[in-house]
Amino acid sequence: MVSLRVGRCYRKITRAYTRKSKVKSKSYIKAVPQSKIVRYDMGDNKKDFEFKVNLISNQSIQLRHNAVESARLVINRRLQSKLGPKGFFMKIKPYPHHILRENKMLSGARADRLQTGMSHSFGKAMGLAAQVKKGKTVFSISVDKIGLDIAKEAIKTARPRLPGKFSVVIEKNS
Repeated sequence: MVSLRVGRCYRKITRAYTRKSKVKSKSYIKAVPQSKIVRYDMGDNKKDFEFKVNLISNQSIQLRHNAVESARLVINRRLQSKLGPKGFFMKIKPYPHHILRENKMLSGARADRLQTGMSHSFGKAMGLAAQVKKGKTVFSISVDKIGLDIAKEAIKTARPRLPGKFSVVIEKNS
């Protein structure tokens, strides 16, 4: 089974050259892969919480959908086990619109007749990414004073799963 390419291949923001048109013949990309992010809102969205803990990007970067989903799972599992399902509200802010492509190259014996090299190098769609500019929020967690340290700890455990540099900012809801 072929594994994913490493994240550093896709973390720089590139121009979207991936037209998806309603007229099928004018589309550059024929099929868009399914996003792996399952839910964007978790917890109790009806309650008003005291504090908001935000994970903010310190650089412009692309976040692949599988990295965002992995970080979401870690944060959600930690918050639900410590605070319960009604003790927080978490929201994922960026949506993965950008289509990532891969020009698969074969290597090894007798692989010279099975590929076109760089002459037809547009690539096939292999994933999605969210383009996040510097200073934008990636995750937002609303908690009460009791869950403030737990929310900071949950975000810090998920930070290594995302590429780039991030900061945690706490603000009081009015």
